[in-house]
Amino acid sequence: MANKEFPLIFERSRDGRTSYNLPALDVPETDLNAELGDTFVRKAPAELPEVSELEVMRHYTGLSNRNYGVDSGFYPLGSCTMKYNPKINEDVARMPGFSHVHPYQEPNQVQGAMEMLYDLQASLREITGMYDVSLQSAAGAQGEWTALLMIRAFHHANGDQKRDKVIVPDSAHGTNPASATLAGFDVISVKTNENGLVDIEDLKSVVGDDTAVLMLTNPNTLGLFETEILEIAEIVHGAGGKLYYDGANLNAIMGYARPGDMGFDAVHLNLHKTFTGPHGGGGPGSGPVGVSEELAPFLPKPVLMKKDEEYVFEYDRPQSIGRIKPYYGNFGINLRAYTYIRTMGPVGLKKVSEYAVLNANYMKAKLQDHYDLPYTQHCKHEFVLSGRSQKKLGVRTMDIAKRLLDFGFHPPTVYFPLNVEEAIMIEPTETESKETLDEFIDTMIQIADEAKNNPEIVQEAPHTTVLKRLDETTAARKPVLRYIKK
Repeated sequence: MANKEFPLIFERSRDGRTSYNLPALDVPETDLNAELGDTFVRKAPAELPEVSELEVMRHYTGLSNRNYGVDSGFYPLGSCTMKYNPKINEDVARMPGFSHVHPYQEPNQVQGAMEMLYDLQASLREITGMYDVSLQSAAGAQGEWTALLMIRAFHHANGDQKRDKVIVPDSAHGTNPASATLAGFDVISVKTNENGLVDIEDLKSVVGDDTAVLMLTNPNTLGLFETEILEIAEIVHGAGGKLYYDGANLNAIMGYARPGDMGFDAVHLNLHKTFTGPHGGGGPGSGPVGVSEELAPFLPKPVLMKKDEEYVFEYDRPQSIGRIKPYYGNFGINLRAYTYIRTMGPVGLKKVSEYAVLNANYMKAKLQDHYDLPYTQHCKHEFVLSGRSQKKLGVRTMDIAKRLLDFGFHPPTVYFPLNVEEAIMIEPTETESKETLDEFIDTMIQIADEAKNNPEIVQEAPHTTVLKRLDETTAARKPVLRYIKK
């Protein structure tokens, strides 16, 4: 059944077929032309599919069965933390006291919801070691942009308009330089040294009196902890710049280290990743921003505060960068993260980091004899392999990713970071069992053996999926985004 031809909903359509049977109208019809005017009335019937209710259900159920998600199987996307979303989070998010509130209600009518948000801010302050937190940002990239706007406002408030350079490691997430450009900065790259860490000497050469901020994640995008982070902070601060923490990899250090203690001035967090909110197509996201005390006046407004035992939104913030999102963030995702933090507690969050790091190092140790390993030191939550040896046999990293589909696994991140040839970036997360890790490891070893002994089976993969090997170049350049009736 999985490979059965699957028609589109329009192709299932037959003239006159309906999905309901209602009694005849017993009220007068309305002349829409008279009521709305000719401009707003459709001239021809909407071209909608005509199908029965049963066909509708089978169509969308069939589509859902063809989707792959974290509830379906292992999703080892490096740097994306695609882990299980606990269903208790969903139960809490659907409680009427939360799900039925409206963002336009007066604050005195939604004090419970505001208390939850206030407590979440307090938890994130403690986890990150920052002075204050805003929950407004809708996603990690918007959190980056928001933090950069605050840093720019800080420099300008101090008469330092010349600071227009943002330093970004060559292994950074692609959103870092994009956010910096969007915030009006010029981007300067700093090199990675032979150990996969920031090259201190190169950093010293690019830091200057025009440096606004260094954007960094720790552990970095290669899954390696920046052991010289205190010296890095001293170099940047000594030049008058600020240090920004990309929180995408926070799940590797929770309970062990805090960005604020490392010297970071601003941080964004991905609640839809580290704190188990639905991610990707199951979003939306949430990217709260934490800041040091001297950046706090520039937080987006309104700022959620507690005054005289009442929770209020404060708008009188003359140095604020302004509102960056309607309402006060994505409430449902914030609520899910709050539930996760409360159910895990400080001991549980620390174990999250322990198991994430343990799982990644276990997989790395098992696979390092079958693929190239650019950096051999212990990793944190993720690690990067290279398919250089397989490339010499005519098998590319993309072929390996396609072959994994035949075994029911979502492929890991490939060709990223850009400074690793034929990169294969794997993040198992803390939520996966040893049995799942072993199954994935065995599959990766089998594919490495196939690349040596039977490369064609890898080069032509996938073989068992509903759709076989796709022409991704054409799909990207000439996408078909709507149904065209033939």
